Amino acid sequence: MGRRRRRSSTFSIKRRDTESLGFDEFGFAQTKRKDQKLQHRCHDYSYPQLNARRVKELCELLSYWNGSSFICRSQIERFMRMGIPPALRGRVWKCLLNIDKLRESSAFNYQKCLDEIRGPLVDLGVSEYGIISAIATLNDTENDLGSNQLPSRCPPDLAYSSADVTIFRQIALDLQRSFPTHRTLMGESPEAIEGQAKLFRVLIAYAKYNPKIGYSQGMSYIAAVLLMHLSEEEAFWALGVLLEKPKYLSELFDLSGEKIQHQAMVFHQFFKHRKPQLSKHIEDVRVSSIHFVMPWFLTLFTSLPCWDSVLAIWDLIMLHGLSAVFRTGLTIIQLLESRLMNLTDEAAVLPLLLRVPVDVSQHCVLLPALWSTEVQEWEIKCMNSLVLEETEGLHPGKIEKPIPPALPTKVKEQEKCVDGPTSEAKNPVRKDSSVSGVKNVFTRLVRMAQRYLLDKDCQSGDSKPSPSRGSSARRRSSKASRTTSSITQSQIRAKRSQKGVSQQGSVSQTRGTLPGPTPDSDGPVKDSRPEPAAFRRMGSGPVGRVARRRSSLPPRVESLRLLRTRTPQSPSPPPSSPAQTLTHQRRKTALSRELSSRCHCLNKTNPLRNTQESQLI
Repeated sequence: MGRRRRRSSTFSIKRRDTESLGFDEFGFAQTKRKDQKLQHRCHDYSYPQLNARRVKELCELLSYWNGSSFICRSQIERFMRMGIPPALRGRVWKCLLNIDKLRESSAFNYQKCLDEIRGPLVDLGVSEYGIISAIATLNDTENDLGSNQLPSRCPPDLAYSSADVTIFRQIALDLQRSFPTHRTLMGESPEAIEGQAKLFRVLIAYAKYNPKIGYSQGMSYIAAVLLMHLSEEEAFWALGVLLEKPKYLSELFDLSGEKIQHQAMVFHQFFKHRKPQLSKHIEDVRVSSIHFVMPWFLTLFTSLPCWDSVLAIWDLIMLHGLSAVFRTGLTIIQLLESRLMNLTDEAAVLPLLLRVPVDVSQHCVLLPALWSTEVQEWEIKCMNSLVLEETEGLHPGKIEKPIPPALPTKVKEQEKCVDGPTSEAKNPVRKDSSVSGVKNVFTRLVRMAQRYLLDKDCQSGDSKPSPSRGSSARRRSSKASRTTSSITQSQIRAKRSQKGVSQQGSVSQTRGTLPGPTPDSDGPVKDSRPEPAAFRRMGSGPVGRVARRRSSLPPRVESLRLLRTRTPQSPSPPPSSPAQTLTHQRRKTALSRELSSRCHCLNKTNPLRNTQESQLI
């Protein structure tokens, strides 16, 4: 009797301790320090809190939210960097996912679907409010359906099928593992029973809503997090947006589980590309990246001990989608790099990655590193194509190749020359999968280049070119070639004019300008050279605008320009006699007097309006 009393007393003490612990601000049960390591949950949160003015600004932003506006998305990202308040996180997720649009455009009725689900549950003798306690019943029924041995008490016309019982059992099993320390899913309290029933209804309704995806492992964690911040029906439509849109998680979940395996391989290639040394070290320790990437991706990092960091990661996923999932995984590996490089045992490396330490997952450590890490979408697409190439090389029959467009006979002949013996010998046996994959990539690039060149040839014309085609081709020629040819012709004409002037005994030399115009025998001086293309091209810029202004100057400035051009800019040849020297000086003096008098008269009648005219004078 004494032993029984001691056992009962110790049990009652433990029960009182667990009841008196309470829950933290996010709804997780607060445990003792020694039990926190077993449950891997930290309650010391370090997320930043916005002041009242910032909260008001965020509420105003959500009130006039426009998902297609770049300004709204940039502003919400700014608030994410500062920290989303927990009370407003549900509104932010609704705006980012645009739940109302999917609900209005879909013909699916959530409440009607729940009414249809309750019929099979009643026939099975199972209640949605006691689904966890009915796991044994569901197991027995599934075994009976598999062996075609139904109990005699079952009615002849069953409202459920074997697939329905299987889904019910899978969801009931996952409900036990989904956040067992959260107040809405923990124990047998009324709040926990209602939370488990909500989670069951959302998951089974989505399996009916989208049979192509159905229910797979990991969805219970995502739906449970949504239910913590949204109502039941809103959580259902949010789950639909996340699992169906290509931006988010449509490439992670399917019935067969091949998508998540493929994305784990894509992350493995991405990891090798960003951290080659660490990736090689982990491979040397014989740890595959699939072992820790799949739990990360399926649960969206909800296994991290610090829940404020988990919610901040989810904010980023709601904004950027799948790229944020890759970004978070890379950030965690970068923070653990120094520790991983010091470990040489598989038994120590894998637990470190699956159970990220608290000091790494704290908000003040993980989030600054996450915002400083950049992952571009083109990187993920390149790694995805690389994995597809490798999978195609290893399993040529599994992946359906897109049918290429029909090529002309000319390209086919060129492909035979390029491919060589590999195209002639269509042997199903592959010598080396990796080499064949590289050859496939190279051959495809060469074919694309050939198509591009062939299109160019078709545009220019393979047969005899017509005059119109030739003129259009000349018109389409680049400006650089026209500029080069025109300048070359002008230089040739300039040399010819210099030769003619030197034969007559007068050479004109100017600094930094082209040679002057050549005199014709018939009349006044004319420049027979065409204007270079370089100068014609300058007509569109700021220099061209100045040139056009000069060409439209008033007549008085044009007269000054004519006077200036008539003045000899180059030194005249020396006179042969003193009389000629005196005559030359007199002419020069008279010309300068005439020029100064004309300028004086112009200034008196109509003064110069700007410095440009004075510089011309």
